[in-house]
Amino acid sequence: MLGRVNRILDAIHHRRSLRRWTRVSRRARDMPLPRLRVEEERARQLWQRLNETLHVAGERLALPHIGSNAFPKPQGTTWAWRPALWRGPLDRPGMSSVENNSGLGDEVILFHDCAKSELTLRQLRNQREADLAPYGLRLDVFAFDGSFLSLVVHLPEAAVDGLRKQDLIRMNTIVEMEKPLEIFARLNVKHGPNTEQIVRELPLHQDDITVEFDLAYTKLNEKRVERAWVDLIFENPQMNQVVLRDLTFCRHPRAEI
Repeated sequence: MLGRVNRILDAIHHRRSLRRWTRVSRRARDMPLPRLRVEEERARQLWQRLNETLHVAGERLALPHIGSNAFPKPQGTTWAWRPALWRGPLDRPGMSSVENNSGLGDEVILFHDCAKSELTLRQLRNQREADLAPYGLRLDVFAFDGSFLSLVVHLPEAAVDGLRKQDLIRMNTIVEMEKPLEIFARLNVKHGPNTEQIVRELPLHQDDITVEFDLAYTKLNEKRVERAWVDLIFENPQMNQVVLRDLTFCRHPRAEI
């Protein structure tokens, strides 16, 4: 009951305030200067609060919602994950002249061997209604004098907890680029002293890109699995801009043959 009363009082106050500022705006041209100065200062104070409210509201109400971990998953999925960079805002949203082995957030690291870095990384807010991820990652490459460029995503412990050779690890991403290039994804699974590697080329002609890593064709020692990570390897990236609108992973058992 009290909440309903407060809402009614807020609505009355809002209508009164709106009527007052309507009168002020209509009389501003003929208002005495001393009074106009007072109203100007009040308007500036009000505008600052309104602008802050609009900024926060625009951030929170824009699709998709911050923190979202929703995305399609195959039947039988035992683990699914969207890295934090694509879920919510980072304390440090970008870097320029990115040095080798530089991280953006806790899970993503850029590796290269350029003598002079002309690379930038920046988190950006997804605004398209079609996007499920709240944020994306933009990589700008200008002059490139190195021989390799890769983005490493470290998978959490849950990704390898109970990992078996009959499992498939699926990666989905949405990629935009200024001009065509080749991107490869390499899954690395460390078990004891050995590391299994599976490489897949991303089918960049598709809007929603899916690749699967089939562990059945590896020599994985299920009892000694320690950790896993994925390298996104960019071939001939110079003078290009690449945007990863989304990046998700999931694990599910392969179909029995």
